Amino acid sequence: MHRDLSAAIITFHETVARALGMSAPERKTLGVLADMGVVTAGQLASATGLTTGAITGIVDRLEKQGYARRVPNPNDRRSVLIHAQQVEKIREIQGPIFASLTAAMDDLLGHYSAEQRALIMGYLDGTTRVLREQTKKLKP
Repeated sequence: MHRDLSAAIITFHETVARALGMSAPERKTLGVLADMGVVTAGQLASATGLTTGAITGIVDRLEKQGYARRVPNPNDRRSVLIHAQQVEKIREIQGPIFASLTAAMDDLLGHYSAEQRALIMGYLDGTTRVLREQTKKLKP
């Protein structure tokens, strides 16, 4: 069951990314960038959990697609700032997809009692905590 759920989540996010013409890590990075607006590569790497090397390649591709733009950092001439571009276009594409997902998930939760939902949410919160703890253990 858990493997099926993990596979379904990954497949969903990869399909959303393809709708935008990019890979799942590119879409993830673009989403973070759109939320943050303007960042350094280091900030983007930290926020996504990706390496700065991976971020460099992803931002290169996002720039080619018109979703990101690098500009010199006026406060540090050794770095650049990455600006999100076409944020409204991204939201127009992703909005209906995630609205549909939210509605379907709300419908699913409606089949459970308040006590059952509390139990499910407790499990999911615990799973999230465990995953974050295990992730921290793996980081240098």
